[in-house]
Amino acid sequence: MRIAYLEDDAAQVATVSDWLRAAGYEVECFNSGVACAQAVERRRFDVCLLDWHVPDLSGLEVLARLKIKLRQAMPPVVFATARDSEEDVVAVLTAGADDYIVKPLSCPLLLARLQAVTRRQNGNAGTSLTQECGRLTVDHGRRQIASDDRLVVLTERETDLALYLFQNIGRALSRELLIQVVWSLTPEVDTRTVDVHISSLRRKLELTPEHGWRLVSIYGHGYRLERERHPS
Repeated sequence: MRIAYLEDDAAQVATVSDWLRAAGYEVECFNSGVACAQAVERRRFDVCLLDWHVPDLSGLEVLARLKIKLRQAMPPVVFATARDSEEDVVAVLTAGADDYIVKPLSCPLLLARLQAVTRRQNGNAGTSLTQECGRLTVDHGRRQIASDDRLVVLTERETDLALYLFQNIGRALSRELLIQVVWSLTPEVDTRTVDVHISSLRRKLELTPEHGWRLVSIYGHGYRLERERHPS
């Protein structure tokens, strides 16, 4: 069984990878969120073990990107992090992680959690997350968005971008982050490409105050999708 392990603390990497290899796992370690995401997109892994705070993409951003890119081929994801507040745990599990372990880690607990998520994998196959957003229905599993029960025709990139925006309602997202998550760091993509796709989504999904939404442009930074408090 192959594990993608994202962690930038060298001592932690050495300890945990020794535990996993002694238990019979094949482990590939990454200290960069971008490198980890790219590897999981290109090669088969049975489980992803992610820290939260790492260079480039955070563990949470890696999770969001893999959900967009891999869809139903997404491997189980376990977070291992020092962040232990209830809000953090809820945020990670709501974003789609399968389990959450608070550091410091113990070998028996880690191995038990990994075994549990792999046992659950088949039972969870095909599960989709649907958001009811007023007149919009966002189906992350089927990668579809409907407006008043009619499917909206979007390109592949528009779909990727829309799903990520709805995963992050109320959060400011930089253009650079959107390029990393949606376009996978494609060299020829620039911030103007993001702006064009945002404009298209605003029009196709009618993300306007009169329809209950604002897709706000943040000068010099990026965009934020937010609900309109008092739609007309």
